[in-house]
Amino acid sequence: MNGAAYSAGAVARRLGVAVTTLRTWHQRYGMGPSLHEPGHHRRYTEQDIQRLELMQRLIVEGVAPAEAARWARRPAASFVAEPVPNLTAAVRGLSRAALRLDAPAVRQRIAEAVREHGVVTAWDGVLRPVLAGIGERYAATGELIEVEHMISGSISAVLGAVPRPPLGVPVQILLSCADEEQHSLPIEAVAAALAADGVPSRSLGARVPPAALLAAVRRTGPDAVLLWSHSPGTGAPEQLEALLAERTRPVVVAAGGPGWPRPFVPSGVVCPDSLGEALATLTSVLDQTSA
Repeated sequence: MNGAAYSAGAVARRLGVAVTTLRTWHQRYGMGPSLHEPGHHRRYTEQDIQRLELMQRLIVEGVAPAEAARWARRPAASFVAEPVPNLTAAVRGLSRAALRLDAPAVRQRIAEAVREHGVVTAWDGVLRPVLAGIGERYAATGELIEVEHMISGSISAVLGAVPRPPLGVPVQILLSCADEEQHSLPIEAVAAALAADGVPSRSLGARVPPAALLAAVRRTGPDAVLLWSHSPGTGAPEQLEALLAERTRPVVVAAGGPGWPRPFVPSGVVCPDSLGEALATLTSVLDQTSA
C-alpha cells in the first residue's frame, strides 16, 4: 500500500458520483475507506479506489450493486474465475420470441432473467437491449409497434410480480414520470429492484402533471423522489425546480432518463446514469434519515 490518501470528496470527483453514493456503498456494501488515523476522518487508499472503480464498472455492465461489491472485495487473482455473466443468448432468445409475438415465451424468458440474474442485471443486460433494438427498428421502418406493446406489457407484469416488502415498512421513496412522459417501464424497474432489496416505494406511473406530483409530495412527505423523462419534450427543468422549492422538499431529488437537458438541471438535483446508480442514490436517503 502506498502512502496516498484521499478524501471522500476527491474520490467522488474521480469516480464521477455523489458523495452520498460513496457513503451508501460504504454503509450498505462495506466498500468504505480503509485508512484510519486517530483524530482524523477515514481516508481512501489507491487500492480502495481501484475496488470502487471495479464495482462501478460491474454495475454499469449490469451486475447488482451488492454482487458487484462482493466481487470487488475479492483478491485480484479471483476475478478471472467468475466473470460478468454473458447475457447474449438471453437477449437473442427474448428478441426472437418477441418478434414471433409469442407472449407466453416472452414472459417466461423475462421471468427467468429476473429470477436468475436479479432485477438490475436483467434490466441492464437483457430487457433494455431488447427494447432498444425494437425502438431502433421502429425509428427506421415504423414497424414493430405491436411487438413493443406486447413485450412492454410482459415486462411490466413480471416486474410487478416481484415480491414487495410487507405492509408497515415506512415508504420513503416516490417514483414518477415527468409531465406527458409515457415511458414508465424504467421506474417500474426501479420499484422492483428496490423491492427485491427490501425497500418499499410509491410509484405514480406515467404522465404525471406537475401539480399532481407536488400534491403527492405534500401528502406523503417522501425523503427521496425520482422523476423520469425519456424524451427531451418531457424533460422540462421547471418540474425539478418546483420540487426543490417545496417548503418540506425531499432530501434527495433525482432526475432519471435521457430527456433532461443536463446543463439546465438545477443545482442540487442528482442525475443517475444507470439503474444501479439510481438505486444507490435513492437508498442513500435511508441511511441519512435513520441516523
